[in-house]
Amino acid sequence: MSTLENDISQKDRLYSKLKGGPHGLGDPEDKTLRKVEIDVMIPKKMKSIAHEEKCVEQFAKFRECCKATNLTLVFKCRKENTALKSCLERWYYDDDFRERCTQEYLQERSEFRRTGITKKQKKRLESSGF
Repeated sequence: MSTLENDISQKDRLYSKLKGGPHGLGDPEDKTLRKVEIDVMIPKKMKSIAHEEKCVEQFAKFRECCKATNLTLVFKCRKENTALKSCLERWYYDDDFRERCTQEYLQERSEFRRTGITKKQKKRLESSGF
């Protein structure tokens, strides 16, 4: 088998893996992660959860400083920004936190693949009373 045929074969396997499941969105039970999920989606989730749960105080102080200063926030909010960055960095390198966020991401992805409804759509439906 030539290299080109091998590449095409690998792409076909990947594509078939991504289009399976009840809604053609992938297998809900598949727990493998693509590179973009590891490098982009999970760190994005980690940042979001850290803002909402872990670094709430630092984020609030930084937000207040930014509201109080207009264009000079780059200079005046350095201390608050540094504190927020160090808090986020601490959680970003925490292996248990990364594993928690990975598992939450996989659960959300499985739910999406099972139902075909995104988290955002689900929230909208719940708030409208459906």
